[in-house]
Parts: sequence; C-alpha cells; structure tokens
Amino acid sequence: MRIMGLDFGGMTCGVAISDELLITAQPITTIRRKHETKLRQTYAAIEELCAQYEVEKIVVGLPKKLDDTESERTSLCREFAANVERRTGRETILWDERLTTVQASRVLDEAGLSYKEKGQVVDKIAAAIILQSYLDSRLTK
Repeated sequence: MRIMGLDFGGMTCGVAISDELLITAQPITTIRRKHETKLRQTYAAIEELCAQYEVEKIVVGLPKKLDDTESERTSLCREFAANVERRTGRETILWDERLTTVQASRVLDEAGLSYKEKGQVVDKIAAAIILQSYLDSRLTK
C-alpha cells in the first residue's frame, strides 16, 4: 500500500508518493496545465499514477488562512479532492497545508536552486511535505 500526496495549485499539481512502509514521502512530479479550470488531463494523470504506484489513499493539501479561516482557494481544493476521490475510487483526505509552499521554497533556497529551478520543483516538494506531515501524524497516534 502507498499513499499519494497532492499539492493542488492554480496551474499545477505537485505529486508525492509514500514508500510501501508508509514512513517517508518522495516528490514524484508536477502536473502542469494551461488553464486553471481545465482539469481533465490532471485527473487522468493522477489516475495513471495511482495505478502505477498502487496507491490506496490520497492526501490533498487544504489551503487555509493563517487564522484558520477558509478562502475561495479552500473551496476549490475541496471540490478538486471530491473529484479525485470520485475519479480514482480511492479515499481522499484533506490535510492542512498552511505554509508548506513557504517551507518547500526555503528548502530549495538552502539547496542553492535558482528561481527558475525552484519553479520546476516547488510544487512536488510541497506535496512531499504535506504527505510527510500526514505520515508522521499516523506514527504518533
């Protein structure tokens, strides 16, 4: 069994996958689209990755404001997660993703990546941070 982590953004969706022991998260890819509302290929790519990695559960980052309130982006994310669950047939869990992109960006800054290089990987790193947070929470229960 593996768990997939998704960082859903306006034009991208970062993807991470757990190891089979559900201990670590690895960034896999960033799915890019040309228009924010054109999601058919994004869903198809997620379905393919679920089959390829034998994913049984999906964790989708839920963007909330720092004061724990929701925004328009939060509701788009909830809709996206519901569609992913319907399309893949896998349980989908919403997971608080506050500051994960900031954290991913800091990690990439420390690695010395240029702005352009960071843009290529920040979403899949954020997805790995979201997924790792979920995996870690399971170990403390």
